[in-house]
Amino acid sequence: MTEQVVSPVRVRSVGRRLDRADGREKVTGAATYAFEHGEADGVVDPLHVWLVQSTVAKGRVARVDSAAALSHPEVEAVIDHTNAPRLEDTDDRELAILQDDAVGFRGQIVALVLAGSAEAAREGAALVDVSYDVEPHEAELREDNATYRPDSVNPDMETDTEDGDVDAALEQAEVVVDQTYRTPYEHNNPLEPHATIAWWDTVDGRSTLSMFDSTQGVHGVVQSVAPMFGLEPDQMRVRAPYVGGGFGSKGEAHAHVVAAALAARTTNGRPVKLAVTRQQMFALTGYRTATISHVRLGARADGTLTAIEHAVKEQSSAIKEYAEQTASPTRMMYAAPNRRTSHRLALLDVAVPSWMRAPGEMPGMFAHEVAMDELAAACGLDPIELRVRNEPDLDPETGKPFNNRRLLECLQRGAERFDWASRPSEARSLQEGDWWVGTGVAAATYPAMKMPGNSARVRSLGEGRYAVAIGSVDIGTGARTVLTQIAADALEVEPDAIDLAIADSRLPSASVAGGSSGTSSWGTAIVAAAQLFRADHGEAPDAGVETTASAADDPAADQYAFHSFGAVFAEARVNRWTGEIRVPRLHGVYSVGRVINPMTARSQFVGGLVMGLSAGLFEESYRDPRFGHVVTQDLATYHVASHADVLDVGAEWLEESDEAFTPMGSRGVGEIGIVGTAAAVANAAYHATGTRVRSLPLTADLFLD
Repeated sequence: MTEQVVSPVRVRSVGRRLDRADGREKVTGAATYAFEHGEADGVVDPLHVWLVQSTVAKGRVARVDSAAALSHPEVEAVIDHTNAPRLEDTDDRELAILQDDAVGFRGQIVALVLAGSAEAAREGAALVDVSYDVEPHEAELREDNATYRPDSVNPDMETDTEDGDVDAALEQAEVVVDQTYRTPYEHNNPLEPHATIAWWDTVDGRSTLSMFDSTQGVHGVVQSVAPMFGLEPDQMRVRAPYVGGGFGSKGEAHAHVVAAALAARTTNGRPVKLAVTRQQMFALTGYRTATISHVRLGARADGTLTAIEHAVKEQSSAIKEYAEQTASPTRMMYAAPNRRTSHRLALLDVAVPSWMRAPGEMPGMFAHEVAMDELAAACGLDPIELRVRNEPDLDPETGKPFNNRRLLECLQRGAERFDWASRPSEARSLQEGDWWVGTGVAAATYPAMKMPGNSARVRSLGEGRYAVAIGSVDIGTGARTVLTQIAADALEVEPDAIDLAIADSRLPSASVAGGSSGTSSWGTAIVAAAQLFRADHGEAPDAGVETTASAADDPAADQYAFHSFGAVFAEARVNRWTGEIRVPRLHGVYSVGRVINPMTARSQFVGGLVMGLSAGLFEESYRDPRFGHVVTQDLATYHVASHADVLDVGAEWLEESDEAFTPMGSRGVGEIGIVGTAAAVANAAYHATGTRVRSLPLTADLFLD
């Protein structure tokens, strides 16, 4: 593999609306998702695995009585910590299941049942009798128990930052906002639950492990799981041709993936299938931690910020640390000479939290943007004007120039589209029948990221056609389509001349589909390989010649602060008698570099806005601290926005090209749509009612006088 310095590509297909490359397969049902693979893919006569989960939050497994389960005519085996294959690497306590009798959270896998059908496996699991030696547990996040300081926060940011003298500046400030904002536990709930098929084989005397997995990164699964079984990366193959969403929950391997591999280790090469149920996902596949944000803003009477403090308290698991970067956007969003951020964790006896769309930025910007709305009200300023007055010349966090900060243009265009000029300046000024009506705004931001370790291969097929390969995964975002467009432009052909192969760990390495980094990371690698291919083989290459390359480090990465920005506008109607909230209008304007495909990008923006609306009004996982489990374990009790909740939702973007960041001129679009949206809804609800709510979700009872 060769590293290649990439140049900007000449745009031909990029920027054009192109139908999804996998659209026909998906709408006709021909797309094969992880659990659906059969004999054509080597999955012959599989056994089915069902998970037995702990019913206590902390303790020891005293006994596993599997006699009743094994008497079931279709049950083949029951695996627990006494007879499970031994793992060679058990450092990751979330993944190292069935290696000892310790229980770290309620819902932890304590046994596996293998049977000839999923129904029989489930029946068998219900017959397994597990006894425990119970120990005291702690499962409630409070301000007084979130005292642990992590070494860093996701992905590798500083835990605390401080510039200037925040306390002195707050004492001298003419206007101060000093409030606490809360966001709840949330669960990702992609349409396709997590699922894995696994089987072992022997090739040239070496054990090999094959998987079909619903994952956001096939190479990441190999990197996590192979060492646990003592395998080299080339002894493991993971494929994920179609994935029904992830929102971050499929960004890393969870315990069920190891469970499938362990079960398959006992079947003499017979494949096993494991599908995580919707209820089990609430314990095993990650979630967004609840957050408590104490925000203090100090300003002059004209609204100019003099001090910003954002102190976050949130939760992790006692068995595996995950620290969300909730205060990170506060560090760079607005100008202020004195600034301080911090993160502290409560290490609880609960399931391990993980990534959920815009981890950190979503809850952090809710707190910061509602606080900014409060500051605008305290200063008697229009909320947009307040943001104009606090626009930084340089990135406040790094001191570097922004590569392309167009937040004010997003605010101005959104204000025009939303008829902001006609907005009453006072809250609770407009009533239509039984409904108070208000509008609100919030800014959005997301860092522009490219991940290391990406490479791509270009092979000539002759007659002007090319095979392009990279081990990336399309989780429903349209990656297949936009990567085809990028490859076509880099090779100066039409998209139908590209045969794209993705989603297989035997293909060149690719980073996870996460952090809004996929298109930027994979597309840059494809351009690097295409440009080196042309340099090596010319315009009319022989069939069969190929080039594999990755992009060399970009010197511009250290020269600028790369971020995307947006502005979200919401209209809220609150029933004066019941407190019911409706959001009939929601609109976002974004600056994200060049949009590769307007159709797929709009889907991402609108999806993010709807998910932010859902977080603002509905989503809340309730954990019962007495028992340590999430009570709201289905989509009946964990409500997400439905068609009836989503009325007029619109998204647009500024025309631009950021070739300092990628040769395509693009930045990521997957997550910025959710950032700031809940804050815009909360600010609109305040403008409608005069009642300030500082916690999510915005339920009706909070608006009753």
